[in-house]
Amino acid sequence: MIPVSLLVFVMAGWCAVYLADTLLRSSVTHRIRYESWLASRGLMLSPFHVRWQTTMFNRLFAYCARINPRALYLWFNSGLVFGIAAMVGSVVLLVKTLQQTYAQMTTDNPRIGGQQSLQVVVPGVNLPTSQLAYFFIALLLSGVIHELGHAVAALRESVRVNGFGVFVFVMYPGAFVDLFTTHLSLISPAQQLRIFCAGVWHNFVLCVAALGLLFLLPVLLFPAYTTGGGALVTEVVQGSAADGPRGLSVGDIVTGLEDCPVRGVEDWTSCLSHLTHTPQTGYCVPVTSLQPSWAHGRPFKRLDGTMDCCSNNSLTDLCFSYIKPQGRNSREREFACMPVRKMVTGTATCRSDADCATHTAAASVCVTPSLENQTRFIRVTHLPSPNMLFVGYPPHLQYAVGLTNFVPRFGFLHRDLPIFLETFLKYVVSLSGALAVVNSVPCFALDGQWMLNALLEATLVAVVTDRQKRELIGFFLLLAGSALLAANVALGLWMVTAR
Repeated sequence: MIPVSLLVFVMAGWCAVYLADTLLRSSVTHRIRYESWLASRGLMLSPFHVRWQTTMFNRLFAYCARINPRALYLWFNSGLVFGIAAMVGSVVLLVKTLQQTYAQMTTDNPRIGGQQSLQVVVPGVNLPTSQLAYFFIALLLSGVIHELGHAVAALRESVRVNGFGVFVFVMYPGAFVDLFTTHLSLISPAQQLRIFCAGVWHNFVLCVAALGLLFLLPVLLFPAYTTGGGALVTEVVQGSAADGPRGLSVGDIVTGLEDCPVRGVEDWTSCLSHLTHTPQTGYCVPVTSLQPSWAHGRPFKRLDGTMDCCSNNSLTDLCFSYIKPQGRNSREREFACMPVRKMVTGTATCRSDADCATHTAAASVCVTPSLENQTRFIRVTHLPSPNMLFVGYPPHLQYAVGLTNFVPRFGFLHRDLPIFLETFLKYVVSLSGALAVVNSVPCFALDGQWMLNALLEATLVAVVTDRQKRELIGFFLLLAGSALLAANVALGLWMVTAR
């Protein structure tokens, strides 16, 4: 469900703006001054919509349209080819997404939910409110670059640009350019296609550029931040499994999970996944250190069938199982309740007693924590503190901390700066790519409508000579594309909010 607090905040803000606008327009003394003030600044207000338009960037657009005409010709022709390919690709992607959404609706398998190619984003539901700033800034940047492509392409084709503007609809920002439609109708369909395809082409280029910066970020930040030496802890969720005096702290560097080395966040995730799906690791303990279970109570079965031997619910002791040294031929298992930190600190990991013979000279036995199903005991190596000992479900540990690959070289550097850059670039990649896909769909009121109309005029003139028939073909294609997009949006919203 959509958070009520966010909905109330948005509705209250728009109600206040609309009420103030209504009062000023109905005021005898302030109406003329207020309307002239709005007109002079290019502002327009309507329910849940505000926009600002200006001509101050027209010179910049004109300058860009005159830079190296030959290169611009090749640039926008590449955009034309990409736009046509994207129009076909967007339909295929929407059909695939619709199939995936339907499969998710008709199955109880939770893994299907993460397989959608495109997802509807609803702030506060599947978009954390803490990341709204990244979302809106990246969305606005993607919209500005999109409209910049239209404006420069239009001026290059001798179509006048009346102005450029930005708007906010409900809570989503965007941008637009106002083109002189008379000039636009006089140029050839190929010229129109270059103008209409320029927006999605620029979104694609921005997506690729942001993706390149994302991969090059370790190189670009190398003078100030190091990578590959571990995962830096930037956040610990209060009250989580990683919190506490013996847990993780902000600024710690995680270098290992059991015998799995951690060089970065990706290793942290893969190691936790590996430990989740593999049997519990054992530890080489000297035979002389074993304490018989009768000192703490006899072994007993838990409700899930696993064995326990620490009946006093101690926070420092843990039940371990091992093959009885005197009866290894019979493979008889023994249980011992032992002080866990003392027993596993500095010990080697093992899978059997044979592994311990290669690691230690003294007589040792491989002891394994006797835990509930799907529960694991994990040693977390983090500098500069002693190992953190975790007992629980490994994914809980993953969501208990925030990590980054970047470790500051100097104390005055902010540890969250690389996270800000990474997160913003990821949003630019996803949102700019999404705008390129959505605007390519042959759908009413989107760029795809004008791209399709221009394409049909450029290719079907010799085949379908009647203009009305060409328009009828375009209408049915647009109707199908609009229905496809509407179905994706409607089902996507239902999957995000209703479930």
